[in-house]
Amino acid sequence: MITDATLTRIGEGVSLHHHQGQREAARDLFAQIWDEIGGEHGDPLHICVLAHAMADVQDDVQQELVWDQRALAAADLLTDAQVAEAGVTLPVAGLYPSLHLNLAECYRKLGDLDRARDHLQRAQAGIGALGDDEYAQLIKGGLDRLAQLLSSR
Repeated sequence: MITDATLTRIGEGVSLHHHQGQREAARDLFAQIWDEIGGEHGDPLHICVLAHAMADVQDDVQQELVWDQRALAAADLLTDAQVAEAGVTLPVAGLYPSLHLNLAECYRKLGDLDRARDHLQRAQAGIGALGDDEYAQLIKGGLDRLAQLLSSR
């Protein structure tokens, strides 16, 4: 169970977007949280999770890419102890398949298929860090769909 208040608020923003269809409200909440955590100078776990969520509510693919890159850079600063302390059940390695999937999708949308394939391969290589739960199935499904899209181009 998530014990970190900031992560709980980010989760509320994700719910606004995914479950209530309130993309703009989610983006506004994420921007507020971004300011509160100190932006790029905040806690790497907060940056990673918030940037990963913020990317999903961008209207511009370039901005989505910037947020996805921030999330990946912050993940590189994390330890398993930090994520466990916040109540996150995944190890740090379990964050990478989704992060790379999102980057691959951005690069595909931008027409940079070499980078898209590179991030797809990185995501596929890290999939073993996930269990066999609903989240893992979601990521694996996304990887399969993206692999099909890229194989046809």
